[in-house]
Amino acid sequence: MKKPKVEIKAIVPPKSSEFATKNMCSHHALLGEMCMQCRMILDDKFSVKNGYIHKNLRLAKDEISLLREKDFKIMLRQKKLYLVLDLDHTLLNSTRYNDITKGEGHLQGQRDTLPDALKSSLFSLDSICTMTKLRPFVNTFLKEASKLFKMYIYTMGERVYALKMAKLLDPDYTYFKSRVIARGDCNLSDRKGLDVILGKKSATLILDDTQTVWKENKENLILMERYHFFASSCKQFGLNSNSLAELRIDESETEGALATVLKVLQRIHSLFFGLEHEDNLESQDVRLVNFH
Repeated sequence: MKKPKVEIKAIVPPKSSEFATKNMCSHHALLGEMCMQCRMILDDKFSVKNGYIHKNLRLAKDEISLLREKDFKIMLRQKKLYLVLDLDHTLLNSTRYNDITKGEGHLQGQRDTLPDALKSSLFSLDSICTMTKLRPFVNTFLKEASKLFKMYIYTMGERVYALKMAKLLDPDYTYFKSRVIARGDCNLSDRKGLDVILGKKSATLILDDTQTVWKENKENLILMERYHFFASSCKQFGLNSNSLAELRIDESETEGALATVLKVLQRIHSLFFGLEHEDNLESQDVRLVNFH
């Protein structure tokens, strides 16, 4: 009588090559908790969210450092720095349809009578029941800033909203491409951080109207005057005044906040790449030439 065969597959150790691969893998990139190379499940504490690049993507911290150094050298050759831009109250102002006041009703009911400058910068987004007003000078600002900076959008808003705003600001995907970071991409729910930006901190500037969300990166921040076009925006910040829309006026195109800060950015860029620093650009730091 033949002895029954014993199934031993379950206790056979992995082939040496497979075992070596998993142990030698540096786990540069993860999808969720799984390494994209060796498929091992890993603790996420050694990686950083980069879901704006690809859904559920996480990059190892040392991999991010390598990517930053590589990209920084490219930027130096192009004489560019990095610029992180907030959306709401910095580049634009939005309000829900339900929050539009009687004094702002002309924006919906009398659109044909609005000045051309207002009509071209005012958008009704029915899919999210939102009206958005682009800040005066924003188109020129983005065009000029893009010559000096690689730009990111970074908002605490939801991703659907962020992408719609990016489309309004950059309909041809010229300025931002996939570099749109929203609330779900943040590693902390209540603040923003440059840890998700693939740019060196020493070469990165931030434009935002809220300082408290940048607790770890205050030295990179240029604080913006808030843009309150709609009444709901005034109410949100406790301002007891009529909105620009209710007053039927707007911020100055040539002397407003974006026109002013563009000059500051151009000055910082000029100081960073000054002739006296040509041989030592990699050790330059925008935080030392920033205007606060």
